[in-house]
Amino acid sequence: MIDTPDPLILIEGAQKLFRSRSGDSTEAIADVSLTIPDKQFLCVIGPSGCGKSTLLRLIAGLVGLSSGKVCIGGSEVRGPRRDIGLVFQTPVLLPWRNVLNNVLVPAEVLKLDKRLARNRAEELISLVGLNGFADRYPNELSGGMRQRVAIARSLMHDPNILLMDEPFGALDALTREAMNLELLRIWQASGKTVILVTHSIEEALLLSDKIAVMTARPGRIRDEIDVRLPRPRSAKTRMDPVFVRLAAELRSYFDAAPSTSTGEFASAVANQ
Repeated sequence: MIDTPDPLILIEGAQKLFRSRSGDSTEAIADVSLTIPDKQFLCVIGPSGCGKSTLLRLIAGLVGLSSGKVCIGGSEVRGPRRDIGLVFQTPVLLPWRNVLNNVLVPAEVLKLDKRLARNRAEELISLVGLNGFADRYPNELSGGMRQRVAIARSLMHDPNILLMDEPFGALDALTREAMNLELLRIWQASGKTVILVTHSIEEALLLSDKIAVMTARPGRIRDEIDVRLPRPRSAKTRMDPVFVRLAAELRSYFDAAPSTSTGEFASAVANQ
C-alpha cells in the first residue's frame, strides 16, 4: 500500500468511535490505512454514512483518533494544523464581507502581514477566476462563484494540503461539471496535495490520481484504485472509452457482493 518511501500523509490503523450521552458507541471508521504522496490528488468515495467526512476531520486534526495514527510530513497529527486548508459543501462566507475580505479571513486570524496578505488575496481571486468580483458580496454571487471564494480562502495561508468535503454537492449538474474543470486548473497551478470526498464516480475519475473506496459503516478502505487516464484532462475526458469503461467497472464494483476481494477492481483497471 506504500506509494513512496516518505509519503506526505500516512494513516495507519485509524479508528474513530463516537459515544452518545447514554454511553452507547458508534464506530465511524475502523482500521483505515492510507499513504498519500506529495501533490497527489486523491478522491475518497463510498456509501453515505461510511465515515468519509470523519476521515477528513481526522487528517485535519479537528477530531481525535480512538486508535491508530495520522502523520503529516513525519509528524503525528494531534490537533488543527496550519499546513491544511479546508473546503466544505457549504462555502460559509461572511455575508457582511465582500469577496476580498472573505478571502482575507485566515490572514487576519493568523495575523499575517496586511500588505502581503492583500496581494496574495488578489492573486488567489484571479487564480479562481473571479477577476472583477473582489468588491461583490456573497448574495451577489452564484453558488459556483461562492465556492470559488471558499477555495481561494482555503489557500490564503498557503497550505500544503487541501481537504475538500463534497465541495460541489449542492451545485446543479452543469455548474458542478464546470467547477470540476476549474478545480483541475487550480490544482495544477497551485501544486497542492488534494483529498476530495465525493459521491460521484465520474467526478472522482475525472479529478484524481487515485481513488480510495470505503465500505459501509464502519468505514474501511475496501480498495485503492490508480486512475490511469492521461493528463491534462478536460470535458472530453468523460467521453474517452477508457473513462467510460472505468466508470462502469467502478459502479459494478460498488454493487458487487460484500465478499468481493480487495484489489479485484485494481486488477481490472490494470487490464484496461
